[in-house]
Amino acid sequence: MIFTRWSAKFPGTQRRGAARSDRAAPRPASGTPSGPPETAPEAATAPAAVDGTPSAPTAATTTGSVPAARAEHEDTAASQEATRAALPPTVDALSVHEILGTIPALVAVVYGPEHRLAYVNGAYATVFGARPAGRTAREALPELDALGLLPLMDQVLRSGKPRTVKSRKVAGGDRTRDGYYTFTCTPIEVAASGPAPDPEVACVAPHKGVLVFGADVTDQIESAERLRASEASQREAAVTLQRSLLPQELEQPDDLRVAATYQPGGTDAAVGGDWYDVITLGAGRTALVIGDVMGRGVRAAAVMGQLRTAVRAYARLDLPPHEVLQLLDGLAAEIDASQIATCVYAVHDPNEGRLVYASAGHLPILVRDPDGSVRRAAEPTGPPLGTGGWLHTSGSVPLGPGSSAVLYTDGLVERRDKDIDDGVEALERAFAGAAGDPDIVCDRLLRSLGITATHDDDVAILVLQHPERTGHDAELFHNAALELHGGTEAAPRARAFASGVLASWRFSPELHDLGVLAASELVANSLQHGHPPMRLRLRRTDRRLIIEVTDGDDHLPRRRRAEPVDEAGRGISIVATIASAWGSRRTPGGGKAVWCEFALPRG
Repeated sequence: MIFTRWSAKFPGTQRRGAARSDRAAPRPASGTPSGPPETAPEAATAPAAVDGTPSAPTAATTTGSVPAARAEHEDTAASQEATRAALPPTVDALSVHEILGTIPALVAVVYGPEHRLAYVNGAYATVFGARPAGRTAREALPELDALGLLPLMDQVLRSGKPRTVKSRKVAGGDRTRDGYYTFTCTPIEVAASGPAPDPEVACVAPHKGVLVFGADVTDQIESAERLRASEASQREAAVTLQRSLLPQELEQPDDLRVAATYQPGGTDAAVGGDWYDVITLGAGRTALVIGDVMGRGVRAAAVMGQLRTAVRAYARLDLPPHEVLQLLDGLAAEIDASQIATCVYAVHDPNEGRLVYASAGHLPILVRDPDGSVRRAAEPTGPPLGTGGWLHTSGSVPLGPGSSAVLYTDGLVERRDKDIDDGVEALERAFAGAAGDPDIVCDRLLRSLGITATHDDDVAILVLQHPERTGHDAELFHNAALELHGGTEAAPRARAFASGVLASWRFSPELHDLGVLAASELVANSLQHGHPPMRLRLRRTDRRLIIEVTDGDDHLPRRRRAEPVDEAGRGISIVATIASAWGSRRTPGGGKAVWCEFALPRG
């Protein structure tokens, strides 16, 4: 870029001007070697007069030769005009002022190590006002200093490479609102053939300079802001929906300590469909659930809410874990065929000291034994919910006193740059050293796995502990069982056993009598409608008394209204009336269990 008397022209402008000068110069005479011969029309002359004077041209000659020359000139001009029309357009004849002065972008040209101002275009002057040429940028262009561009211009001048800064906020001009510009600083060479704007500087040699080009990106920035605001609003709605669908307060079983945490992904991540739940099933048994809908946003949260509600409904049926997942699989396909979900459904039975579970494509449960060793719950694992065509199966893992377990979603262990097995191994190490109550363990696992507020995925964790009880706590938890053999004589033997156990547990006379009555009715019902093996089990916790009878028949009893003349059919109704809750379920390997429980007075 060449500045002549501080007026820039594009390369090639001088050559084009020289070409125009050559065309304007006189043409050499015909026959000279300096140029091609020129042809001209012949002049028509009249014959000489007798006295030797030339005669005047005739009228025919005068009127015939001039129109012929004009016509030939017009033909030549038309031919040249057609030739020019056929040539491609060129901007070589335009000056830099003509080009930069008409574009809407901000343009400023500076030169020298102090960035002395050589030129600003009209758009720049409209936004920032007129600027005096020849002064340094720090004096003449304070707005560039405020935008932090002067150090960038120094880098461009030293390195000879262009630099760009994006979306700088600019106030001023005729705008009613602030504008945003992306500035590009490009190295150029500035030369002058006359006096410089600064009389103390004689610019006769080329100077290195910088062209500052500011493109208006206000509309793009505002569109992006509106988009971010809309996404933030949608994300806030999804987070609110997600949290409202999760348990507001976890149920606390008698025999387990549980805690859970949910952390949505960072502000740049849409909310997923992670969820967890704890469901008390009765008779001391507890269902624990964790799942993840494979999607994001409000839709994933809505599907999660429907699945969580369905899990609670199916759990009330007290079905084995694999049957619950089988029902969920069909329901997930009906809710939304395009959505799939992973899920683990587990049931803890303190009488058995085991965790029975089934998994639909979810990550393995981790169990920590009393000695601190951590192991993964083995298969079976089926495909995710919503895929259909699979028969899920249940597995089990020991979870006795002193043991702990953690259920989690993939956001805790999955990283983009690592294999997910590496994340599970890291979780195993963190879980092995995470001591304390379940809520403390949740926090320590989040910190150990590097989960922060900017994490790019949702995380759900459910921690359960089966504590060892000693001293006074151990006195509040007791178990007693009696195998029922024989026929009708088993009933009085069961009543005597129940009476003795309840008396040893120092219950009030009222609760003692109600417990004996409930045990008698459940045993009588089993003797009449079931078959061996039969067992009566009594269990007390710090909150309730549980009475349970099992037998080998898988027909579940139901409560019905007995007519006045009926001699049977009132046993379950009596139990349902006197007990706080009652229920029945099928047991693994065939058979059933019928139970009832009485809430103990506080204190």
